[in-house]
Amino acid sequence: MSHTNHINQSTLDGVGRRGALAYEFERSGLRTVLTRSSCTSPWHHFPPSYLDDSGCAYTWLVNPSGGLVGGDHLSVEVQLHAQSHVLLTSPSANRVYRSLTQPSVQAVRLSVGPDARLEWLPEVTIPFAGSRFRQSIHVDLAPGATVVLWDSMASGRVARQERWAFTSVENEICITTPQGGSLVERYHVAPGRLLEAVGLAGNWDYVASLFVIGDAVGADVWKRLDTALAAILELRPGLVLGAVSFPAAPGLAVKLVARTAPDLTATLESLWAAVRKELWGLAQAAVYCG
Repeated sequence: MSHTNHINQSTLDGVGRRGALAYEFERSGLRTVLTRSSCTSPWHHFPPSYLDDSGCAYTWLVNPSGGLVGGDHLSVEVQLHAQSHVLLTSPSANRVYRSLTQPSVQAVRLSVGPDARLEWLPEVTIPFAGSRFRQSIHVDLAPGATVVLWDSMASGRVARQERWAFTSVENEICITTPQGGSLVERYHVAPGRLLEAVGLAGNWDYVASLFVIGDAVGADVWKRLDTALAAILELRPGLVLGAVSFPAAPGLAVKLVARTAPDLTATLESLWAAVRKELWGLAQAAVYCG
């Protein structure tokens, strides 16, 4: 009798978890409240907190399983109704474990209603050596809505010398404005055994994007914020390298690379504080763990 290592495709398709997390928020008086939620494993429901008097609902995306494995398909759907204000973050890094065949997939869809504010600031994604990760983040903005979206990735488990040793990372961010325009960022990084395939980023250990998009912000505010963010990016020469640009959508786009996790966290906190101050006159939120 002959033996084979062939793996049936239907078996591969059945590998992994199918986890879905859904939140819906509304404005009630001076606060934003959670009106509907549902989750399936590995997501865990965690009710929002109120850490200041702004009425913002501080909400955590909790996956207690520790990370993503090959074949996982996780989704997040969040809907903000008119004039609500929500901050979504995570308590720990998004770890993506080694996979021989199947990618770990995460799909995020965010709907921001009229005059609503959404701050999306999850922890960094860490792709382990040999991991495969595919992520999409789609944001739909209603008139007057604003989104502050942060997305960051490590080169790997840096302390274990796993720099750029993952198999593949695919990422798509799409923010659609009320006028039908959109901001789109796509990349596919497959280092293989050639560090040169990563390009300029190969000399750094962290890559991040910050998008601040909304049609209710005046041109003078965008100009002041542009100046403030550019100055912050110059505070750590040799440790952080970045730039600010005006995309086709109304707002600002920041791209940066950093040497270490503390450099990345400190820079984010400064950028975020400047955004909150210029856009809404709010103090820095003491919620990001870094």
